[in-house]
Amino acid sequence: MALHRIAVLGAGTMGHGIAYAALAGGFDVQLFDVDGAALDTGRAAIGEIVAKALEIGKLSPAGAREATSRLGASTDLGAALDRADLVIEAAPERLNLKLALFAEIARLAPPAAFVASNTSALSITEMAATLADPTRVAGMHFFNPVHKMKLVEIVRALETSPATLQAIEEVARRMGKETVIVRESPGFITTRVNASIGNEAFYMLMEGVASARDIDKALKLGLNHPMGPFELVDLVGLDTRLSILEYLHRAMGEKYRPCPLLVQYVKAGRLGKKVGRGVYDY
Repeated sequence: MALHRIAVLGAGTMGHGIAYAALAGGFDVQLFDVDGAALDTGRAAIGEIVAKALEIGKLSPAGAREATSRLGASTDLGAALDRADLVIEAAPERLNLKLALFAEIARLAPPAAFVASNTSALSITEMAATLADPTRVAGMHFFNPVHKMKLVEIVRALETSPATLQAIEEVARRMGKETVIVRESPGFITTRVNASIGNEAFYMLMEGVASARDIDKALKLGLNHPMGPFELVDLVGLDTRLSILEYLHRAMGEKYRPCPLLVQYVKAGRLGKKVGRGVYDY
């Protein structure tokens, strides 16, 4: 089955990045957000990515115009889902919010549409249970910034069909991504490992083993990580990391208990770059 039209639900950092990747892959895209201002910001961000791609020669002027002509945006969920072949949910990482959105997808999306969640840790199986046909649901975990990061983790839920996996792999390939297939497990591959590294880094900082800058420097130069754990958590958001660790702790036990210093930073409002202060000041 050839897929042509993708609805991306959520115009935030991940949502607008996914929408751009879909445009670059030749798909028609409908970007949805309940917040009109967020939708405008997302469209502007896509325009900036297109302009940069044009500047560095990844897109021709004609290609840029053609790609942006395939982008629609709406605060009306029914309109965004109309005639969608694939729905990619990119709402904030809160299960109750995603479940509510999946219930609306079940009500409004075409019955034959495939559905993917861009969660980094949550249960795809639980989300899929809200649809009449859970075999058409899988995880599609992109990485930030989407237009630069090559990987998509494709997550096989309990009832995901081979046809669904094949269709979503083909979409990712057309977006220019590499894929790995993961059987659903809390945190999948990358989030589970990354959360462990980041949490251990906070324990070392709390214990006075080294400064944040030296811990970051050690992992970048000694282990060849492109970013240090504190640089990364400031980019992702300390509240997001804490939420993921709390979920992993509930699901998998004590080794994922969030470091008290991370909890303290979040309580102090030090959430990362998005607020100008996290582990570092911006």
